[in-house]
Amino acid sequence: MLALGGRKQRGLLAMLLLDRNRVVPRERVIDGLWGEKPPASAANSVQVYVSKLRRLLADDRPAEGDVLITQDPGYLLRVPAGALDADEFERLLAEGSAALAAGEFGDAEAILAHALAAWRGPALADLAAEPFAQPEVARLEGLRLQALEQRFEAMLSVGRQAEAVAELQTLVGLHPHDQRLRAQLMVALYRSARHAEALETYRAYRRLMSDELGLEPSAELRRLEQSILRQDDSLGPIVQLAPGATAPASAGRSRCSSPTSSARRLSGSASSRTRPRCSSASA
Repeated sequence: MLALGGRKQRGLLAMLLLDRNRVVPRERVIDGLWGEKPPASAANSVQVYVSKLRRLLADDRPAEGDVLITQDPGYLLRVPAGALDADEFERLLAEGSAALAAGEFGDAEAILAHALAAWRGPALADLAAEPFAQPEVARLEGLRLQALEQRFEAMLSVGRQAEAVAELQTLVGLHPHDQRLRAQLMVALYRSARHAEALETYRAYRRLMSDELGLEPSAELRRLEQSILRQDDSLGPIVQLAPGATAPASAGRSRCSSPTSSARRLSGSASSRTRPRCSSASA
């Protein structure tokens, strides 16, 4: 791990990593580190930060030669493909999404769980509030939420609703306006024979939307509530496990029912494809 200095030094490295293998203009570096009113010494300070960072990188990766290159009109940081956690996360997300689309729910869940394990905290950590970092932070956080939602879809599709409930409740607390997570929680609670809680999850969202925004839940979420009230077969099987019990191992593949179509549509384009209802595990 690099022994980086203060905030400006870390900010420089972050800017170069965000545009890895491309030249980052010196003026953009100055603007990113100091904003619209940089000090007169900003250009010299950038040169000092670059020199320090170059020495740190040379000590850390001596076999790789020049990693940080001065190239008009700025600087270029050479980074091998796949060297960053973000690269690995995006590769695994694409792989997990493809498995989910193919109906390989057990594989999809495992791959997406592996992708999410690449996260070690918020994107760009203490630099997340910097203007230069905000677009990438928003993009990565959006992909993380996509990975979470797709993993929950896979979990519901292999009968692991009881496991999904606790995680979904936490995420709904963190993202109270997200209808896709709300829909997945409703389905997970319903399939866990917790129908009253599934309905209260909807009603809490309706109160939130009404009080804060003066809006009603979407038509899809309202239809999901009606399906729960009717105990519609499209919601999949209800499994009430004994305390401490877990779903059977045979549910680990794509043999149980897929999530309700309403929950799928609310989960976005990557998870909205129609899934076949699955055969019994004994087939």
